[in-house]
Amino acid sequence: MDNENPSATTPAQSRIPGKNHSEGHRPAGVAHDHVRHTENFTVIGNDLAQHPELSLLAIGLACYIQSVRPGTAVDIKSLAARFPEGPTRIAAALRELETHGYLRRTRERTPTGRIVTRTVSCNRPGHRAARETASRGSARRTAPDEPAPRKRLPAVPQPSYGAPALLRTAVDVLAGLRRHDPRLFLSAADAEHLAPGVAAWLERDLTPTAVRHALTANLPNEPLIRPAALLAHRLAAQLPPPPPFRPPAAPAPEPRHPLQTCDGCDRAFRAPEPGRCRDCRSDPSPAGRLA
Repeated sequence: MDNENPSATTPAQSRIPGKNHSEGHRPAGVAHDHVRHTENFTVIGNDLAQHPELSLLAIGLACYIQSVRPGTAVDIKSLAARFPEGPTRIAAALRELETHGYLRRTRERTPTGRIVTRTVSCNRPGHRAARETASRGSARRTAPDEPAPRKRLPAVPQPSYGAPALLRTAVDVLAGLRRHDPRLFLSAADAEHLAPGVAAWLERDLTPTAVRHALTANLPNEPLIRPAALLAHRLAAQLPPPPPFRPPAAPAPEPRHPLQTCDGCDRAFRAPEPGRCRDCRSDPSPAGRLA
């Protein structure tokens, strides 16, 4: 057996952080076991996830709202039905997000006259104001940084007669589409553009239910960037043919009364009941009146 050499050099310890740590000497705090997401994920900024002034409920609601697709209902009633927190706590959290710029909520009137709340989620509060400030302060620009003009919607069919009642029914059909698919939320301007196309379908003997089904069936699964443009295309491309021609109904034949014998001149004439013929009734002479 070899003897222990007390003068042997001790192996040098590694100075690389994280190396040669026993289980009991690992640094305290969280460790991450992450994989890279390639689908079904949402990018959330650390400014929100680690916000020093927002409550945990407000941060969680902001993350949820940023993860859902456009058109999803995020009002207090819908969120209270989705999460265990009650309406009072959810309302307070939404007000926090509004205060810090993560939500903008405005009340608007729909084409049918209803008042709805429109919610806009912001993942970087203040970026729009900062961009406008930089645009105004730049000497190289001659105009402020404005969004690009909105592309015009495709043309839609026009009804042969735009009756007000028909156009009102068409607007009602369009306003109800979002109840079948929240992605089909339309602005008042979109509904005004599309209403004549729906009216053209309605005057071709289609019911509002049939038009609604044609516009909402087999929609793509991905988010709809311009739902109004998709609906305009369907209204034009799938326009049904006019109903078959129906000639006007022939007038009903006059009833053929039986022959009667005139009480005044014994002449035969047709009438539903016995009496005097037309000549005797119109004779102004005393004989005619006495007949």
